[in-house]
Amino acid sequence: MDYIIYFALTIGILVFIHEFGHFAAAKLSGMRVDVFAIGFGRRLFGWNKKKGFTFGELEKDFDGEGGTDYRLSLLPLGGYVKIAGMVDESFDTKFANKEPEPYEFRSKPMWQKIFVITAGVFMNFMLAWIVFWGGNFFQERAIFNTTTISNVVNGSAADSAGFKTNDKILSINGETVNNWEDLIAKLFIQSLGEDVNLVVERNGTEKTLLIPRSKIPDYESQVDFILPEGSVTSIGQVLDNSPAMTAGLKAGDIFLKINHIPVISRFQVTKIIKSNPQTEIPVSIERGVDTITIAVTPGEDGMIGISITSQFEGDIKYTSYGFFESIYRGLVDIVNYTDLTFNMLGKVFTGKVEFGKAFGGPVKIAQYAAKTADIGISSFLYFLALLSLSLAIINIMPFPVLDGGHLLIIIIEGVTKREIPIKIKIAIQNTGLVILLLLMAFIIYNDILSL
Repeated sequence: MDYIIYFALTIGILVFIHEFGHFAAAKLSGMRVDVFAIGFGRRLFGWNKKKGFTFGELEKDFDGEGGTDYRLSLLPLGGYVKIAGMVDESFDTKFANKEPEPYEFRSKPMWQKIFVITAGVFMNFMLAWIVFWGGNFFQERAIFNTTTISNVVNGSAADSAGFKTNDKILSINGETVNNWEDLIAKLFIQSLGEDVNLVVERNGTEKTLLIPRSKIPDYESQVDFILPEGSVTSIGQVLDNSPAMTAGLKAGDIFLKINHIPVISRFQVTKIIKSNPQTEIPVSIERGVDTITIAVTPGEDGMIGISITSQFEGDIKYTSYGFFESIYRGLVDIVNYTDLTFNMLGKVFTGKVEFGKAFGGPVKIAQYAAKTADIGISSFLYFLALLSLSLAIINIMPFPVLDGGHLLIIIIEGVTKREIPIKIKIAIQNTGLVILLLLMAFIIYNDILSL
């Protein structure tokens, strides 16, 4: 239920922001806007000046007389603004056999058409920029000031990739690594789909590691791959009347060993506990200045009733920005993420990155929206900003049905001084819509497979 609620909230915000851009630009340009819809398909309910609030569809010959019908439709996968005199997602061509009216899209000059058609993308960029600005201005950025790897267990994925305990990573694919956040971005995101060439400092000497991409797990599981020097695994919360509470474990306890095995990560702790149901196991912890060993017996389900967290106790550098510097940093964030998006798209088309790893549909959006909302409002807003930026980038591409497709038609008509026949525009829209629906079906299929 959380997934459904947060998906509806996320899509609702993004669609409203995008379509409001088109709506406001059309109104400023003197165009009539017949419909402002959240969702596609059958009208569930809505409001307009002529009829007020009504449920269900309006009459087929309904004339709003210049007013807008604000509606919620059945399929919550997007939305649209129906502008008079424009061939769009509604496929309405009743105006085709009439003389252009001054309030119609088709009667306006080229610059106003471009203004209206790009306004949605502009609003999505603005939403991302405002959130990035707020994140830079209101929140300090905690940067883990190290590139040295913590303990590497023999036989682990990190060991198989060639890493050793206390390796200090100096560069990745020829680019210098300055901190742990920089390391994670270069290793798991920027180099996705590529083999990685690392230079590490090991026992005072530099060593080059060439790691095949198959040896590097997805970003989501990187915490079980390598951790920064200074990382500890601790107890976040202890449930009442749980085996952990009975044994005497407390929130804030730091794991040292579990079942005589040195603790490296939270996933390792979970794995050991789950593999010993109803079996007493020793747990060595650090509590304040004391080191304590406690015996705990997992239940039949292989759980002891705790939440496990990873925390960093090394050198942390906090960075904050002023009001105007945050505006600039927000623009830099947009440029960086836009560059990363196009880089990722290039890797998908060249076969370096699997389609399902680069694209996500409703299922993944719902999952990430719920997860980020659980973490906090700032995380949810940041996810919303990234999604808004992605929506803007995809929408401006010159593909039929998308804003970029409409923009291309406007430019062609402006250059040739001739309007493309309505039938051809409808054919282009239909073709684009079919391809888009097939692509969406494939994305949803991949989402379901990844569950």
